[in-house]
Amino acid sequence: MKVLLLMVGKTSEKWLHEGIESYFGRLNHYLPFEARVLPDIKNAGKIKPEALKKMEGEAILKTIDKSDSLILLDEGGKQFSSRNFAGFMEKQMLAGTRSLVFVIGGAWGFSEEVYNRSNSRISLSKMTFSHQMVRLIFAEQLYRAMTILKNEPYHHD
Repeated sequence: MKVLLLMVGKTSEKWLHEGIESYFGRLNHYLPFEARVLPDIKNAGKIKPEALKKMEGEAILKTIDKSDSLILLDEGGKQFSSRNFAGFMEKQMLAGTRSLVFVIGGAWGFSEEVYNRSNSRISLSKMTFSHQMVRLIFAEQLYRAMTILKNEPYHHD
């Protein structure tokens, strides 16, 4: 199973970028993994949030294939423990999912069209994180899930 992480906009903080890249590098040991940044919309600060979400949504939908399983990282999604998230990943693998696409949207979230296309939504916490922080947190949790599935000593209960 191939995993793609789509992210709207670049990571601006160097320390975040370094942490994110560290986990991205580790993930390739476990599965085919790709991270792709969708460019920021030009003059985004001058665009109303609903219009911006629609523009970002169009970019997201252009990037994915019809056969991709689309999982949104969204505050309204299902919450998992780390072990349960590992179980979710295992189910995807056993179900024969060929391409699993996780999406971290922009600061305003997702358009209705993206919500309608999605197969599932996952929340990392009831707390709100910046969309840039979510990149690091999710990368670590995906790595943790892979080590759990391989019975490696990274995760402790």
